[in-house]
Amino acid sequence: MSPLTATETPIVSSDPIAEVRAWLEENWDPSLTVAEWWERLGDSGWAAPNLPTNAYGKGLSRSDAVAISREIAAFGAVGAPSGLGLLLAAPTIATHGSQEQIDHYVREIVTGKKAWCQLFSEPGAGSDLAGLTTKAERDGDEWIINGQKVWTSLGQSADMGMLIARTNPDAPKHQGITWMAIDMHQPEVELRELREMTGHAMFNEVFMTDARAPHSGVIGDVNNGWAATNTTLMNERAGLGAGGGGGAAGLTPGTIAGMLDMFAGEMAPNPVEVAKKAEKSEQKKKKTSMAGIHPGAMMLVNVARSEGKDKDPGIRQDLVRLHTLNAVGQMNALRMKSTKAAGGDIPGMGNISKLHMSDVVRLTRDLGLQILGAGGMLHAYDDKSKLELKEATGKPFNGFVTGSALYAQAPPIYGGTDQIQRNIIGERVLGLPKEPGDFKTTPFSELPKNT
Repeated sequence: MSPLTATETPIVSSDPIAEVRAWLEENWDPSLTVAEWWERLGDSGWAAPNLPTNAYGKGLSRSDAVAISREIAAFGAVGAPSGLGLLLAAPTIATHGSQEQIDHYVREIVTGKKAWCQLFSEPGAGSDLAGLTTKAERDGDEWIINGQKVWTSLGQSADMGMLIARTNPDAPKHQGITWMAIDMHQPEVELRELREMTGHAMFNEVFMTDARAPHSGVIGDVNNGWAATNTTLMNERAGLGAGGGGGAAGLTPGTIAGMLDMFAGEMAPNPVEVAKKAEKSEQKKKKTSMAGIHPGAMMLVNVARSEGKDKDPGIRQDLVRLHTLNAVGQMNALRMKSTKAAGGDIPGMGNISKLHMSDVVRLTRDLGLQILGAGGMLHAYDDKSKLELKEATGKPFNGFVTGSALYAQAPPIYGGTDQIQRNIIGERVLGLPKEPGDFKTTPFSELPKNT
């Protein structure tokens, strides 16, 4: 099968679900390896249909892309590669990169050949991301990078990194930054895992000492990387606010995870089980007056019943609040879809969705712990302890509640804090005055630094 080059325009019918189903009938082959199948899926444009047609996509909306992902799973085929490459790097490179860069980097992402991580936040530059101090100095056809990054999700399985570094300290802080692709395999890049209070270790801190990145990997113009950075952040906030979507759950791309040489048929979902799960979900919705409730909220309904607190008026009111918040989020997503389909946009919706998600996780935390009462003080941090705790309490859902409560502190911080989202909405959407100061014009080297 000849691959689709990014300069070709795939033809999408008015019914993309029917088209992808027909394509799967003709192309799904369980005897292929995951790498071979992902190459076929990625080159066809169905791995990331929300990308532009010149970037191995179909130019569809995010919601349509999620629907296509579900259709692939329902068919029983392996879905698109998961991870930050597809979610963040690909749309950024598609927007700001050259066609040559798209053909190189984006194709490696949609075909699962390379996994990516995000090298943005630093110990002294989290909320104020433009205050980053990691340096990149030009050395011929390469850049030499020195600095530290932190909160790097899935860095341990990444082949490539989305790096933003300061390339001109004498320019104002938003103007002297460059976005570039960096190889994570080089010995000059050191990763150290950060264990969270949930017991997981999804994040890492990254130390770069004379690491190198090719000049050909600079996305956008040198010293103008803030534009590309904003595209990355916009896609991150939109994805977080929508609860993610797309990608094959559990199937990690790249050379480190070890999934590329597995047979696709062994890794594919069982279509019968997928259909049963969907039917069971629909039946649950019909049995409750809170039809359409988010699975996490439905879990709390079940926990409240098991704890005998489903009649408590305060808890019932908060359960309805949680249902309402999720319903509003779904309506906002539909508003955005219809507006974009008509060629318009809703300024600040990504930021609003991110704030909305923070409200949901905080309410889920507070409500869950209120339902559990003293039981909310018990939490297991590894698989063995989780099994022991379930056996001791006889309450299998408690770990979900306590885990969600511990994790709830993270979403209002990562992807830009709630305060940053409100600043963006106030300044860029509502046109309110910007914070006082001459930070926009003062060279970064002259700005006061934390000591």
